[in-house]
Formats: sequence, C-alpha cells, structure tokens
Amino acid sequence: MKSIAVFCGSSMGNSPEFPVVTEQLGAFMGSKGIRLVYGGAQVGLMGVVADAVLKAGGEAIGVLPGFLGSKEIAHHGLSELIMVNSMHERKQKMSELCDGVITLPGGYGTMEELFEFITWAQLGLHSKPIGLLNVAGYYDALVRLVDDMVKFELLKPINREMLLISDNPEELLQLMHDYQAPEVPKWINPETT
Repeated sequence: MKSIAVFCGSSMGNSPEFPVVTEQLGAFMGSKGIRLVYGGAQVGLMGVVADAVLKAGGEAIGVLPGFLGSKEIAHHGLSELIMVNSMHERKQKMSELCDGVITLPGGYGTMEELFEFITWAQLGLHSKPIGLLNVAGYYDALVRLVDDMVKFELLKPINREMLLISDNPEELLQLMHDYQAPEVPKWINPETT
C-alpha cells in the first residue's frame, strides 16, 4: 500500500496509550514510505499521527473542510493541505487518495467515517482494506457489537471479515497488505450463487 487514510480523534482522549500507539503507527508509516491521508488538523490524535509521519520522513496530506479550519486548527506543516467544502467532499477526496483505511480511537466523526467506508466496501464500491487499531481495548465493545450483528443475522460473516482488527500497528498493516476483498456483493446470497 502506498497511501493510507487514518481516521482518529481531534482530541487526545484520557488513555496514555492513545498518543503512544498513534505515534508508533505514524512513525512506521513514514519509515516505510506509506503516505498518510487524514483530516488535516494539528490537534489531538490527528496531529500526533501527522507529526510522526513527517518526523519519520514521510508524506502527510490533510483534507479539511473550510468550516473546520478554525475549529480543528489546520496543520500548516503538511506535505499538502487540501481544503474542501463539506464533510462528504472530505471523505470522497480521502477515498480517492488512499489505498486503505485505519481507524484509531475517536468519537462520532471517527465512527461515521469508519462506517461509511466499510459500507462502501460492503456495497462493492471499493475493495480497499479497512483496519481497526484497537488501542487499549477502546474498540472491544464495537467488535462485540459487530459480532452480534452476525449472530442476529443482520450482517453476513463474509462482510464481518472485511473489518481487520489488531492492537498492534505493524500487525494491522500486515493484515491489510494481505487482505483480499470478497467477490460477492452484499445483496447476493452466496449459498444460492
């Protein structure tokens, strides 16, 4: 993979592991020449991952809606900062620029980005790997929920497998490197084809 979109909080959160693992991910990406595509802010975990990529000699591209420029405090030390008009345009541009997605701890915005990207994959709109970096068990409850979606037959197991999960950045990147998207679109029953 040449380019990964990272979704994460514009806050640090209260776990000391969040910035540490975020920095590890950014440093690893930068050292391996994997370009970062992210939300463009210099604050919170967003700023940590961008700074780590840049410090390791990598390239960091931010995509920021104009109305968030003052709220999320645009990072002006990036390789490139792309200003867009809306949140939807931000996600579309990030999708165009990346080969895969990693989600770190974050709030509503981070969840919305993760689920939109995985829904696009489920519908066959892209075949990019989608990783969840489960730092300090932050996503344990979400993983249980996704597993319950399968248990209650609201999500097919083949689509559950589209979400790659690890608590280790290097391991997650390897899972993403090895990923092969399912060939059966969401609306086709694999048992009848």
